[in-house]
Amino acid sequence: MTETTTARSARSARRHHWRRDAVELAALFTAVAVADAVANTIAHGPSGPVLLCTMAVALLATTGFHIWWARRHEHAPPPPDTTATDGAARSAAPAPEGGARETVLWRLRTTVRDEPGSLAALSTALAALRVDILSLQTHPLSDGTVDEFLLRAPAGLAPAQLTRTVAGAGGAHSWLERADAHDLVDAPTRMLSLATRTALDSAELPLALRQLLGRCTIHSVPARSLTGQPLAEEVPAEGVLEEHTMKFRDPSGGSLTIERPQLPFTPTEFARVRALVELDARLGQRVPPRRDVLTLPEGNAITVRRADTGDLAAARAMHQRCSDRTLAQRYHGPVGDADRYLGHLLSPRFGRTLAVETASGRLVALGHLLWDGEETEVALLVEDAWQQRGIGAELLRRLVAMAAEAGNESVYAITQASNTGMVAAMRGLGLPLDYQIEEGTLVITARPTGVPTLREDRTELRLRDGSRHG
Repeated sequence: MTETTTARSARSARRHHWRRDAVELAALFTAVAVADAVANTIAHGPSGPVLLCTMAVALLATTGFHIWWARRHEHAPPPPDTTATDGAARSAAPAPEGGARETVLWRLRTTVRDEPGSLAALSTALAALRVDILSLQTHPLSDGTVDEFLLRAPAGLAPAQLTRTVAGAGGAHSWLERADAHDLVDAPTRMLSLATRTALDSAELPLALRQLLGRCTIHSVPARSLTGQPLAEEVPAEGVLEEHTMKFRDPSGGSLTIERPQLPFTPTEFARVRALVELDARLGQRVPPRRDVLTLPEGNAITVRRADTGDLAAARAMHQRCSDRTLAQRYHGPVGDADRYLGHLLSPRFGRTLAVETASGRLVALGHLLWDGEETEVALLVEDAWQQRGIGAELLRRLVAMAAEAGNESVYAITQASNTGMVAAMRGLGLPLDYQIEEGTLVITARPTGVPTLREDRTELRLRDGSRHG
């Protein structure tokens, strides 16, 4: 409001008060004259006292009505401003009752025109749906801007309605997925957290990339096949960015390809991924040094730790001590080819491996957790002389807990229908299981949601009875 408008309003108010005082004064004189005339008439009449009492009651009732009417208009809300815009009227409208209604979190990405007012139009459209914008990241492009929102929306709002509203406000190529509380951190904090995970463990890079990019497929292709044939393509040192594909040199050798068909990658995402890959390459292969000492029922102590390619010789020696039946149940193929898989299985790039060794340092069991897109495969190998002691069940429990910590939705094991030990170990998890049998091959799938995570401190446990071993 300008100073001229304010002064004009003040002058109008003064004129309004002067006219109202004059009208009230004239009404007062008129009322006195009428009252005097009526009083003279009534005083000389036969029913004068009765009429005077009736008039007094009527006067009191009129006064009370006048007081109520004046107070009602004094506290009434101001009339709506007809000059306000529709957006301002909507923002000034009171919130509906039940402000504590259930809400859900969404991650929304959409492309808008790079011009003033495009983001404001989108924000106004979301506000009309009672959608709260918690955070916003922008990814500049040559012909527009990709905006990434973290939204809190009413639980009853359908995803289709949300995307239609975004499209109507100028958003194109929109992509919507559910978010959780982990997405509430800001972008720098999130990147530092992912970098920390990557720095501590070589196996974390694929998981960190998937958490950074959302729904995507990551292919880690080794430089050569098991037979020595070249597999990976040559990738420039700076990487390759295409519309739906990113390619990098795998720090462990070979190539790393990331695909996301439903949404193009942006230069900002490419730069973030390249920074994580370069960090992984500079630090080299690394495995957390955690070691857990377990006590078997008969009193023997064993150690469970993470394994990598440095354990290749010990793993081959264990293969030599395993029977052909044990190796066939684990690798589902010719026993002579078992050693060739070990380099792939022990590489942190393709998953995580737990090793069990005796007090003398001899390797007696291996448990593998292998990344396979949205799912994860689990596999166990226990030396014949150490079977039926609970070692496989303990390894399986820990591997499934790792899958739960990594955010994997399902874990599956491929075995033979006659492998009752593996079936019993899977059932011992206490999780809902799905079974698929085809030509003697059994696939058991479990969903690790709700599985207790592993403790981060060094522990000494007793198998099966769960008591602490001091």
